[in-house]
Amino acid sequence: MSAPRKATREAYGETLVELVQDGFDVVAVDADLAGSTTTAKLGKVYPERLFNVGIAEQNMIGLASGLSLTGKTAFTGSFAVFGTGRAYDQIRNTVCYAKLNVVVAPSHAGITVGADGGSHQMLEDLALMRVLPNMRVLIPSDYLAAKAALRLAAETGGPFYVRLGRAPVGQIYEKTEELALGKAVVLRSGTDVSIIACGAEVEQALLAADTLAQSGISAEVIDVFSLKPLDEETIKASLAKTGRAVSCEEHSVIGGLGAALAELVAKNPGILKSPLKMVGVQDKFGTSGNIDELFARYGLDAKFIQDIVLELLA
Repeated sequence: MSAPRKATREAYGETLVELVQDGFDVVAVDADLAGSTTTAKLGKVYPERLFNVGIAEQNMIGLASGLSLTGKTAFTGSFAVFGTGRAYDQIRNTVCYAKLNVVVAPSHAGITVGADGGSHQMLEDLALMRVLPNMRVLIPSDYLAAKAALRLAAETGGPFYVRLGRAPVGQIYEKTEELALGKAVVLRSGTDVSIIACGAEVEQALLAADTLAQSGISAEVIDVFSLKPLDEETIKASLAKTGRAVSCEEHSVIGGLGAALAELVAKNPGILKSPLKMVGVQDKFGTSGNIDELFARYGLDAKFIQDIVLELLA
């Protein structure tokens, strides 16, 4: 029996409890969304370690920064659109400038927020976070990867952005030992095209690769668990082998994974035989709908990835 589908946000509160039990001096600060972000699980077991500042995201980052200066590792909650957008100045000038042990780990990132619509579907957070000096960016593709990302942030220290989602996703990993800062994971080897994905799009990339294989097309699938720092060596090795690449992200095609790969390709001229193709949201806001409808509408599903690969090979 396959593992049940679970949202990456479900790993948040559970992992915080485990970190405290393992001896980490962890606290969480939330902006009146502890139920949705699941930091409430920490508050239930260790009420003195959860702080609710109300609907005040700037204060959330400020309090987390102060707590980090007392020797604690402070995690922050909220939805991605508020936890990064409203509090950007505090994340930039307090957390990153001073290299504080603050982990910005909001939930409800990307278009899979679903029915909440364009006002809540954060499609710009990766661009905002990866441009900040000292910020490391992790994008877990399933529940176990989310647990690994949160633990890695606590163990490493310093500013981190961990992107968590609302919608259940399929299990990608059985063991997470290979997930590390600055490392990408080759989930499926191939020779014709490199499908380089992150987050919820990893599952779609694997489904597309399965379908392409039925037509004799060998697709290599890479999970970019760590967007910043980027595992340039693994990606360059794949591109040198296949000569063709498609990036896949549940984010705007501007400033995220596709942009990071374009920067890498620009530094390595001639590594691709054809232009880099980017699967993502094409400079638009989201809209309300169920997940399948939204993935189809915005060209994020396995069928669209398959069609892009066929177009690229043709």
